[in-house]
Amino acid sequence: MLIVLTGIDGSGKTTAAEATVEAARQAGKSALLLRNYAGRRRMSLLSARLGRQLPARAADFIETAVRTFNVLNSHRRARKFDGLVVMDRHLYCQLALRGSYGLARGRFLPWLIRRLPRPDLVIYLDIDPQEAHERILARGTDSELLEDLVSLRDAYRSLPEYSGFTHINAGGSPDEVLFRVQAAIATAGGLHPECCPAGPAAAGPAPSGAGPKT
Repeated sequence: MLIVLTGIDGSGKTTAAEATVEAARQAGKSALLLRNYAGRRRMSLLSARLGRQLPARAADFIETAVRTFNVLNSHRRARKFDGLVVMDRHLYCQLALRGSYGLARGRFLPWLIRRLPRPDLVIYLDIDPQEAHERILARGTDSELLEDLVSLRDAYRSLPEYSGFTHINAGGSPDEVLFRVQAAIATAGGLHPECCPAGPAAAGPAPSGAGPKT
C-alpha cells in the first residue's frame, strides 16, 4: 500500500510519516519510509544567511530537479517492497510550490505524475498557516514568512488534484494527528478505523473535510 503525505511547511508531514511507519512496525507489519525532499529548507537557510532571495524560477529549477530525482528513486524502491510504503512529500508538493511562486504548472510534472504508480492514498495535512508558522519558529531549524505559508496553502487548494486528496486536520498533538492518519489508512485499505490503536488522539477533532478550492 502506497501512502503520500502532503501539506504546507509546518503541517507535520515528516513527524506524521515517521510516526506512521514506526506504529506499523510495532504492530508487526512491514513498513518503509521514503523522503522526497527538494532541498528547500537548506536553500531557505542559505538565503537568510546571505540576505538575498533566490529568484523564483531558479529556486523552482533546483527544487524540481532534486525532488524529481528523489521521487523516481522512491518509486523504484517502493516497487521492490512488500508492505506499507509512506512517502513524505511528492511531486504534488512541487506543483504547489510552483503555484506559490506565481509560476505555471508546466507539462512535465503533471505528465510524470500520470506515468508513475498511483498512490492508494494522498493525504493532505490541513492546518491553519498561523499554527504552522508557530511550529516552524519553535523548531528553529529554518525560516518561513506567514504570508508565504498562506500563499502555499492557497496554491495547494488551486491544484486540480486537490479534490482527490484525503484531508486530515493536522492541528493538535502528534498523537492526535497520527490517530487520524492511521484511521484514514485503515479506511483506504478496506479496514475499520477502530482497528487502529486508540490513544490520546481518540478525543481529538475528527478529520476535516475538503477545503474550498480557490
